[in-house]
Amino acid sequence: MLIAFLAQFSASAKIKVAKNINYTDQQDERRQLNVYYQQDKSVSKDVIIFVHGGSWSSGKKETYWWLGRNFARKGIVTVNINYGLAPDNQYEQMANDCVMAVKWVQQHIAAYGGNAQRIFLMGHSAGGHLAELINADPRYFKKAGIKNTIKGMILDDPFGLDIKEYLSTAAKDDWYTDFIRTFTTQPKVWENASPLHYLEHINNPHLIFYGSKTYPAIQIQSERLQKVLTEKGVTSTLKVIPGKKHVGMIAQMILGSNQLYDDILAFLSRTT
Repeated sequence: MLIAFLAQFSASAKIKVAKNINYTDQQDERRQLNVYYQQDKSVSKDVIIFVHGGSWSSGKKETYWWLGRNFARKGIVTVNINYGLAPDNQYEQMANDCVMAVKWVQQHIAAYGGNAQRIFLMGHSAGGHLAELINADPRYFKKAGIKNTIKGMILDDPFGLDIKEYLSTAAKDDWYTDFIRTFTTQPKVWENASPLHYLEHINNPHLIFYGSKTYPAIQIQSERLQKVLTEKGVTSTLKVIPGKKHVGMIAQMILGSNQLYDDILAFLSRTT
């Protein structure tokens, strides 16, 4: 164990981190990102942009420093982003923030050894919703004045792929009250905010994970996304991780040896 730890520590010494970069003109910590990259930038590398979860009302990029370092050790330039949170922001502003982060990456990631033509978008929970929303609804990239060049999508236990379906049937509990700060009480807004309502625009490869013990809505909607993409002929892989609950689906990746890293690296390598 000690030898493995020391080897991992030694490897981490080759990783650099550029912190708190503003991806808009605003001097606001919620519109900042961190870049994790290797000192050796002689070879252009794949890029993963990670969108954190937190029910659209909490979370921050710093929490996932280990994700950035683990991917960087494996040769992936990784960008962890912040975005505006509820109640000060609703889902459209969050999505606009995410696409502006993508725009920054397109324009600047080469300086960190990243290949701007091979940007992958990854999100957990609410972050999975926001990642797929900007990928599926073309209005966001259009507003940012850029093309959607996302090479592939990595969804880790994504929540809210059909937020209309969820909020239409959910109990009026504390979770519901929290979510409507992001999505209002209007069913039409819920529909507009649901990535599964824009399936005709999704054409890039997907890798979808969910835990066997996660929330039923995540299981149902992830399966639906996989089914429709397969029927469309879009390359998509769905993996169910035994015994994992919702938080555990991302927390397990603290360990760089976690199987999800192998699955993700394989997905990147076969996506051309």
